[in-house]
Formats: sequence, structure tokens, C-alpha cells
Amino acid sequence: MPYVVTDECCLCGACISGCESEAISETETKAFIDVNICVECGTCERNCPSQAIIFVDDDELANYQ
Repeated sequence: MPYVVTDECCLCGACISGCESEAISETETKAFIDVNICVECGTCERNCPSQAIIFVDDDELANYQ
């Protein structure tokens, strides 16, 4: 069950600065979490001021990539 970034992302960088596994990068439109690197600690979700990071079921992951 990975964390993903929704379209509510405002590219503020708060999730990146708090990511201990360095799994988050920015694209032109929003941040991106590499689920292969993410340790699912939840820091990014807690740090996100726009509540754009959510935890999804594996089945839902394809909807966010």
C-alpha cells in the first residue's frame, strides 16, 4: 500500500525535504513518490500542507501514475 501524490500538489517541496529515503522528486506539475524506494514512513503525508499525499491500496496505484 504505497503513498502517492494527487493533483492537489502545489510543488512546495515540504514532502521532499522530509523524506528520509529520498524517494520523492518533482515533475513539472507535481511531486512524484518512487514506490520502489519509499519506506512508507508517512512523513511526506504529515508534512504536506495541501494534503496532496495519500495512502492507497496496491490496486489503486495505477490510477495515480
